[in-house]
Amino acid sequence: MKRRIAILGSTGSIGTQALEVVQQHSGLFEAYVLTAGRKADLLIEQALRFVPRYVVIADESRYREVSEALSKLPITVMTGKQALTEVVCLPEVDLVLAAMVGFSGLLPTYAAVKSGKNIALANKETLVAAGALITALAGKSGSGIYPVDSEHSAIFQCLAGENPAWVEKLILTASGGPFRGMKREHLQRVTSQEALRHPNWCMGNKVTIDSASMMNKGLEVIEASWLFSIPPERIDIVIHPQSIIHSLVQFTDGSVKAQLGLPDMRLPIQYALGYPDRLPSEFPRFSFAGCRELTFEEPDRQLFRNLQLAYDALHTGGTMPCIMNAANEVVVEEFLKDRIRFMDMPAIIEEVMGKASFVKDPGLEDLEAADMEARSLARGIVGKGMR
Repeated sequence: MKRRIAILGSTGSIGTQALEVVQQHSGLFEAYVLTAGRKADLLIEQALRFVPRYVVIADESRYREVSEALSKLPITVMTGKQALTEVVCLPEVDLVLAAMVGFSGLLPTYAAVKSGKNIALANKETLVAAGALITALAGKSGSGIYPVDSEHSAIFQCLAGENPAWVEKLILTASGGPFRGMKREHLQRVTSQEALRHPNWCMGNKVTIDSASMMNKGLEVIEASWLFSIPPERIDIVIHPQSIIHSLVQFTDGSVKAQLGLPDMRLPIQYALGYPDRLPSEFPRFSFAGCRELTFEEPDRQLFRNLQLAYDALHTGGTMPCIMNAANEVVVEEFLKDRIRFMDMPAIIEEVMGKASFVKDPGLEDLEAADMEARSLARGIVGKGMR
């Protein structure tokens, strides 16, 4: 039988590439549920092509447009945020690809984990904001969590067949983004359009800005800590501009395993969707003969302050990673609108982390409250004129 997949965020970068994988392996996978936030036109186009059983448009103002466009097909069209949590719990769904961007992906992912669904996790903010909650819930429900981020997929693959007690260190690689090697005075003047020019990866705007500021790597450290039960002091970052080695695992005997490949998100997506099988693909292959060099360097945590803030939030625990994440989502949005400068972002995040209410052992409601408060504080700081 085909594996029936619910794709949360089918119109985003991960969602669209996931549908390429589904199409390539149409005998194995079925796009059973497709959901989108506001991109009604693309959602309609996808639904006409893949004919899922359910379609959800979160923006209620676009419901009529989507419903009418799909009225002649055997598709149930739903709308609203509550609908997202309902479709992931459908008994027919075998796997949920959590590809929504930001904190908005937490509630439907939480519902899917609670119902025991296996999760292909591309929404790193779920574990950043609620790592303790989600991992404990998965332990109770039996939900499997298969990472989609290229770095975490690499570690996941390197750990296959290994005893967790043999792991000494995780090493996440980072491209360094478009501003690698720049001085502080140059970073003060960079624009959002410059930040969106990632040298290696094709990603959505939010993730691309996070990559430029190194926040993406900080979020990945937190996610890796929860995914693999590794404390932050045993997770390192190394800048690897070529993005060929996607991450590494160092073992207690001193040996190191790495997963390599061209920077193509379809590969980790396919691995998560097909796990535990490794499926064939027509993706381009990496050529060692054609590779001139693989280089590595240390990240600058003082210049790219967001990386250190993420480590600090992870060490503090409780609601602090959630607070940091919420503040970051606000500053990225404001930077994309050219309301603040690139170097304002970590300053605002750090100020919010110092001001927001803190809960040591939060429940879901505490995390929602922390997210709302942090966003309000961040917007207030922006409103006072960081520029």
